[in-house]
Amino acid sequence: MKRVARCASPAPSGSRDTTTTSARLPDDLLLEQVRRLTLFSAVAGSLWTFALGMDVLVAPSTVGRTNPTSTASVLVEIAEIVASVLMVAFLRFSSRSSSAKTDVGLGYMLVNAAGIAALNSLIGAATITLVMQVSWIAILILVFSMISPAPPRKTLVVSLAAASMDPLAVWLAHVGTADPWSPLHTLLLFLPNYVLAVVVMVPARLYYRIGRRLREAQDLGSYQLVELLGHGGMGEVWRAQHRLLARNAAVKLVRPEILGVATETEVKLTLRRFEREARATAALSSPHTIHVFDFGLTDDGTFYYVMELLTGRGLESLVREFGPLPADRVSFLLRQVCHSLAYAHARGLVHRDIKPANIYVCRMGLDYDFVKVLDFGLVKLNRRNAARQTLLTMDHRTTGTPAYMAPEIVLGDTEVDRRADVYALGCVAYYLLTGQLVFEADTPMKMLLHHVQTKPVPPSQRSELPIPRELDDLVLACLEKDPAKRPQDAEELLRLAYSCKTCESWTDAHARSWWQTHLSDLTGPLAIEAIYDETATDAVVFT
Repeated sequence: MKRVARCASPAPSGSRDTTTTSARLPDDLLLEQVRRLTLFSAVAGSLWTFALGMDVLVAPSTVGRTNPTSTASVLVEIAEIVASVLMVAFLRFSSRSSSAKTDVGLGYMLVNAAGIAALNSLIGAATITLVMQVSWIAILILVFSMISPAPPRKTLVVSLAAASMDPLAVWLAHVGTADPWSPLHTLLLFLPNYVLAVVVMVPARLYYRIGRRLREAQDLGSYQLVELLGHGGMGEVWRAQHRLLARNAAVKLVRPEILGVATETEVKLTLRRFEREARATAALSSPHTIHVFDFGLTDDGTFYYVMELLTGRGLESLVREFGPLPADRVSFLLRQVCHSLAYAHARGLVHRDIKPANIYVCRMGLDYDFVKVLDFGLVKLNRRNAARQTLLTMDHRTTGTPAYMAPEIVLGDTEVDRRADVYALGCVAYYLLTGQLVFEADTPMKMLLHHVQTKPVPPSQRSELPIPRELDDLVLACLEKDPAKRPQDAEELLRLAYSCKTCESWTDAHARSWWQTHLSDLTGPLAIEAIYDETATDAVVFT
């Protein structure tokens, strides 16, 4: 098993792309930087509007005050207001990257510096003395560096350019006059601007150092975490990218505390279980089982799986969004799930957490309604000598989802086998057909008691859609309280599903047509790889 530190691998020598990537801030920090830059632009626009109001409304009515350059000042202020409005619109609505928006923000800072310098020159050119000046540009440089810090080198270059606006404007104002100023003296006059332009390099360097460390902390071995896709009771799922292959993947992080490990002995035991079961999961070759590329443990004790990234919807979100599914489509999907589970059962694995959120219906190549069963990384080895040595089954604990939990799991039977998956799959089919759970209850415990004691109502009596008798009986057979009366494994259930001849009208053509109508954004050649929006959010642990 791989054990990796949550840090970046050293960049290969001469690899410009790797160096550039590692130097860039994480996407979430860049996005937050753009938000602050938007706020800065809005505040700057408000201040310029206030200055315009003062010049137009207040200054003319001030007793004894005249301003021969007021027209030029008003034009400068209007130009700055327009620039601020355009900047806010660009930051909010442009599709450019966050990094590109930050670069444009540097240019906006220079525009503000030019406006301040122009006003300083227009208003104070005649009265300015040969004494060192502290300009509003110095404050602009300081505030901008705190609100929207750019890379240190860019910060230095742009800050020096902004600091030079004042001396440049004053020097140009005195060119051709009776008392022209030398460029060197003009620069020294605004020395505080330049001092501050150099000082702001310190927070910029600190910010980027923290950003690099955060980016490094988001790396797992050969995979770099890019975007958080979802989180729930068992951990988080991230979109990741392989460093060398540029292959997208989904990384699931499993928090150690959810596994109930506390002592060093439990940690070592859990590591061995994790390794054995992860290897067994990776060996599953059914096309309807999520492919596991890698797994390991970080230095902070977080387990992780690297899986293929899919394009589609979880069945739970599909039913919530579009309602119950027709019987022939449910049969079409059920057969694929059975295919995945049948191979797992043949290899001695029991999933133990079959539920709609762990079944993904996706676009796979040219196929639509292609099923992938998720979370095979958290399984039970169906062997007598391993019954109490599984990742999900710690002493005196029952882990699962109440709405899909077999009665024998609720009762705490030690010999839980593949028939528990058959029961859960019956609950899934029931939900797909009716849009409702088999049993409704106010609390998880009451729901568990229903699974043990209450006879389920046939799905055909809880749905307005037609459900053939064959499929009705198949679902109820899966929901038998006594495991001996159910189909004994997914392979037998698969044979029964194929025997339902009244549920075979759903074809690949129907699936393609449905996707093009309802999920057209996922049917094109540039379809966005889908979000794992459900990561065991309703899983619970009873002690």
